[in-house]
Amino acid sequence: MELVVYLAGQIHDDWREQLRKKAEERNLPITFKGPQENHERSDDIGERIKGRQPNQEFRDQAASEMNNLRTRVWMEKADVVIALFGEKYRQWNTAMDAAVAVQSGKPLILVRPEGLIHPLKELAQRAQVVVETPEQALDALAYVLE
Repeated sequence: MELVVYLAGQIHDDWREQLRKKAEERNLPITFKGPQENHERSDDIGERIKGRQPNQEFRDQAASEMNNLRTRVWMEKADVVIALFGEKYRQWNTAMDAAVAVQSGKPLILVRPEGLIHPLKELAQRAQVVVETPEQALDALAYVLE
């Protein structure tokens, strides 16, 4: 059995790459998908596909359309969603992706630091598993694959 796992969460560090490497080291049959990790490409994709936009608002909207399409396609194909909330950045996209996963019935592993227990309490109640590190999320997936 192979799992497709959607990695929702901030794109400002390499947590996804670290998780991929650890899964590979453990020979876990997991395919990871997620948002565009190249921030510049994510911001530019709307104009690259639809052409130059008249202002920043339309530029952001065009990029959001493309990024939302990507997210929806990969989340629908995913067996599990891991949503990582970090301390440093506002996590609007993570919250939205986690809510979509819950709404669509996708199993959700919520990764959140101790400092975010209170603000994420309702979402945590809807997740199948709540952990504090991506490595713990990987351990949960390894258990599923036993």
